[in-house]
Amino acid sequence: MTKVAFIGLGIMGMPMAVNLARAGFEVIGHNRSPRPAADLCALGGRLAESAYAAVCEADTVVLMVPDSPDVQTILAGPDGVFSCARQGTLIVDFSSIRPDLSAALAVQARQYGMTMVDAPVSGGEAGAIAGTLSIMVGGTPDAFTRAEPILHAVGSTVVHVGPSGSGQTVKAANQLMVAGHIELLAEALVFLEAYGVDVRAAIRVLGGGLAGSAVLDQKADRMVLREFEPGFRIDLHHKDLGIMTSAARQAGIVTPLGAVVAQLVASARANGDGELDHSALLRGVERLSGRLDGEREQSVPRKED
Repeated sequence: MTKVAFIGLGIMGMPMAVNLARAGFEVIGHNRSPRPAADLCALGGRLAESAYAAVCEADTVVLMVPDSPDVQTILAGPDGVFSCARQGTLIVDFSSIRPDLSAALAVQARQYGMTMVDAPVSGGEAGAIAGTLSIMVGGTPDAFTRAEPILHAVGSTVVHVGPSGSGQTVKAANQLMVAGHIELLAEALVFLEAYGVDVRAAIRVLGGGLAGSAVLDQKADRMVLREFEPGFRIDLHHKDLGIMTSAARQAGIVTPLGAVVAQLVASARANGDGELDHSALLRGVERLSGRLDGEREQSVPRKED
């Protein structure tokens, strides 16, 4: 049985840790702020008081933390993984961070006799709970092969996309597309509501055509109901779009629609929506249209034939 130190038991991390325990791994979890872990403990997992304590016992170290500085501190900081884990330790980073930093940390890992893959995920909280995440993996072919049992325990689509940092590059592209889809869905819903259309019927027919998407399937109903409990927070999507725009600039790539969406996400955050699910981009469209929080204008009158 492989001992896995799982650092970061948040909205995504906790169900992923539970799925690893369910798959037969011995999971030693740690989260920066205390949180209940009854499901993990019921499957034989346990909590450590510090990341250091979890890592010292483990064969594999898994990270699912918010941002690039968090990963850098956990791996390369004082009492970090590089200084306390055993040689031969496998590091699987599920976090979404800068591709250049991920590649540099993989080099450091090799210098310490460890193996690292970057393995950011897509699928949100629902995918984390169901174990159906899509995982884009960067690293050497050997590292990918070694990490596969961990990856398949939490995801259903697991693809090696290239050398270290490549997983993070693909995740940046994923976040660009998801944000764009959500924004256009938000605009479409506000447009439909303005004309008094049966929105649920519209969603059904749109989903059967070329406009159909996972975003439409998973987000439309919650947007119609204005239920924005976070599965993936606007704050985190704002961070990810910052990674994407910075990496695109570095590569000399122009992303005009991406730049607009990044600004709309930043606006939502500036208006206090950062802790809401990214489907709350709908509120930004309503805000710009003068229809936010019950102050929606009357539906547009239809002309009689």
